[in-house]
Amino acid sequence: MSLTPGKPIFPAKRSLRVLVAEDNVINQKLAISALTSLGHTGVVVNDGEKALRCLAQLPFDLVLMDVMMPNMDGMAALSAIREREAQGQAHMPVIMATSHDLPGDRERFILFGADGYVAKPVHVDDLGSEIKRLIKFRRNSD
Repeated sequence: MSLTPGKPIFPAKRSLRVLVAEDNVINQKLAISALTSLGHTGVVVNDGEKALRCLAQLPFDLVLMDVMMPNMDGMAALSAIREREAQGQAHMPVIMATSHDLPGDRERFILFGADGYVAKPVHVDDLGSEIKRLIKFRRNSD
């Protein structure tokens, strides 16, 4: 599938602002390209610490979080996000992403507190399905 930046191939009903926490430059570009093709925008950080700082300073609708990153990995960052929520912050949907894609990963990440999961490299259809599922769930639970 060819991705053309700026031209959504699966236009969203509402454009989302997504924080992409990913340390690999190629995976960053793939994620942003996928988000753009879905009609969303993305901001990239390269580790969990920066993701937490970014979430504290800017509004986002969703986080796409790599599992393995330097300084603070995705699991530690997810744990910190959920701790902030336990102290009163609003729920932040988090989709975990990993290139290892082992059987049971989705269930393990969900049990740990993630809202969704995609395997890397991120494919537009997979990411779009997870985003759609999460946003539909959020609207139904409001």
